[in-house]
Amino acid sequence: MTTSPAPDVSAAPLRLKRVLTVKDLVFYGLVLIQPVAPVGIFGLSSKMSHGHASATILIAMVAMMFTAFSYGRMAAIYPSAGSAYTFVSRGLEAHLGFLAGWAMFLDYLIVPLINTIYGCLTLERIFPAVPYAVWTVPFVVIITLLNLRGIRAAARANIILLVVMTVVIVAFVFLALRYLVHGGGWEHVFSIKPFYNPETFDLKAIATATSLAALTYIGFDGVTTLSEEVQNPKRSVLVAVVLVCFLTGVISTVQVYLAQQVWPDYSTFTNLETAFYDVCRLVGGSWLFLAMSLVMVVACLGSGLAGQVGAARLLYGMGRENVLPRRLFGHLSLRTGIPNYNVLLIGVLTLAAVPVIDYEKAATLLNFGAFLAFMGVNLATMAEYYFRRREGKPGVVTDLLVPGLGFVFCLVIWLSLPTPAQIAGGVWLLIGLVYDAIKSHGFRVKPVPIDFSDQ
Repeated sequence: MTTSPAPDVSAAPLRLKRVLTVKDLVFYGLVLIQPVAPVGIFGLSSKMSHGHASATILIAMVAMMFTAFSYGRMAAIYPSAGSAYTFVSRGLEAHLGFLAGWAMFLDYLIVPLINTIYGCLTLERIFPAVPYAVWTVPFVVIITLLNLRGIRAAARANIILLVVMTVVIVAFVFLALRYLVHGGGWEHVFSIKPFYNPETFDLKAIATATSLAALTYIGFDGVTTLSEEVQNPKRSVLVAVVLVCFLTGVISTVQVYLAQQVWPDYSTFTNLETAFYDVCRLVGGSWLFLAMSLVMVVACLGSGLAGQVGAARLLYGMGRENVLPRRLFGHLSLRTGIPNYNVLLIGVLTLAAVPVIDYEKAATLLNFGAFLAFMGVNLATMAEYYFRRREGKPGVVTDLLVPGLGFVFCLVIWLSLPTPAQIAGGVWLLIGLVYDAIKSHGFRVKPVPIDFSDQ
């Protein structure tokens, strides 16, 4: 018999290789956000802003770019985490970090719901004889069964989907331009009205619509989770997250602007949530309508899969730490190694919520949690770099003004959310505050942990 050599316990532990460049990060960020992001909000934002949907996309982009700057700087300090929960906990205070994490937890629960709603609305447009309600059960069941089998979307599938999305968007842009030129020449292409129409301009309405349009950018912060694998992370992550927001804003604005030019009267849409499909049919016929619809169904299915398993794993992390009952939430399937009880629970919660919440309410509730976390990250950046002088002498512009403006922009958008979202989000925050108070014995000890490391 031969014996194998004993392992070298003195060897250095394996570390992630720093191989990713800014280009890699930007590509990854665009995959996360998806270039068809404004399709779902186009009709609703047009109505809410009184025809200024393009303006809302740009305003939201400014807020996101300032916030992306803060995310990039915090990721340089805490590269292994990359979440608002960690940034706020370390940069400000542990209990404030818990509330930021609690707000993010709400988003994890909403993601499967919002994708189910929009996926089923799209299927109803493709097959008008089948009502929306009929699609909801099979849509959630398919997502849940796939996750129970341990199937997760592969990176290659996401790349293919991104390529298909890009092709469809390019086709839409070309056909929309052709439609406008044939309808009135190149002067018919250019107009300032989608950005400023003095006849309908209402600052409050635009602010409220911007709180919805910000959904276009949700997901940019995922870039920071790759900080440990990036060449020169201090610079590259910051540049990448800002570029992702900028490119998303440009791509989204072009789509929404052309759609507004093609169909300026938003009051004539038969369905606001799926209004973009009507524009596609007008400029490209049935094939473009079907192509955009199918792309959105697949995108919603993929995002729903990832969102459901992400929420389930987050619940598992809380169960594993006994923050939630371990017997239920900390259980893993012996066959697939996934938290199958949690997957089933998220599926049931999604099915229960679909009949009582529409796309607009789900989207604005998602933004309630997201923008609360964004404000926390901006404040944490000011605390770390300006007040604690993380890099020696602080800079008024980079360390105070930029994150300060990010905070103000996010605060204005957050306060502009519709009342139902503020009430529901406020109740969720209150529950989190009470829960933290109980678990931390009146805030006297560190708050219970929320583990985002596996997401």
